Amino acid sequence: MKNRTAILTGAYGAIGKAIAEGLAERGFQLVLVGRDEKELKDLVLELSRSTGNEYISHRAVDLSRKKEIEAFSQSWKGPLHLLMNNAVTAPENREETPDGVELQFATNVLGYFWMMEFFHPHMENQEDARIVNVASYWAGDLDLDDLEFKKRPYDNDTAYRQSKQADRMLTAAFARRLKSRSIAVLAAHPGDVNSKVSRSLGYGGWEPPEKGAETPLFCATNPALKDVTGKYFEHKQEKSCRFAADEKAVERLYEICSKC
Repeated sequence: MKNRTAILTGAYGAIGKAIAEGLAERGFQLVLVGRDEKELKDLVLELSRSTGNEYISHRAVDLSRKKEIEAFSQSWKGPLHLLMNNAVTAPENREETPDGVELQFATNVLGYFWMMEFFHPHMENQEDARIVNVASYWAGDLDLDDLEFKKRPYDNDTAYRQSKQADRMLTAAFARRLKSRSIAVLAAHPGDVNSKVSRSLGYGGWEPPEKGAETPLFCATNPALKDVTGKYFEHKQEKSCRFAADEKAVERLYEICSKC
């Protein structure tokens, strides 16, 4: 994977760290992205020492805010071969960003959308360019008329499930749009890892982070998946996705996100 550049969002969470280590070990020129500058710097040092990869850097970005993602993209130099969308949050109470958007929808859904929208031009016509969206089998309850829980009582588990359904749907939407530009878009369930998010949702998770990182890394690096796009994977196996199959809902979600 030498001479291939990757961006990983949500880099210093339990799953993010394991994915970052896997990408660093494979020789990617890796840019770690998250909000906490100190966490990012510490992780860069840790991975550089443990993997011997000298081409790891970081960028502090609030992935719930469009203007920060756009600025990040505008400052990007050179090609991009892999975008791994992994950032996630699941606050127990309803919160809004400074822009007035419900936080889970902003981070878990719009953050993925904006990263794909603003960074795909850097990926066009690169050899084996891939976008991998870390989604989940724990998905459902999407309400296209109440994506920000302005009508429904907020429940962080329902909001999380909705956001992961949306990520799988956006994978299908972007796969269709980017196929002609030689960019593959895949979604992956990372496994049941004990993490900050899983604990906030009320279950601890039982798999180690390294196990949870296997399927996202498989989607990102397996040569057999070259040119495979629009698919959803669990345990390194392709699975059917009923959410992505609902083309009308997929397009409606895409249009809503494009106006945010």
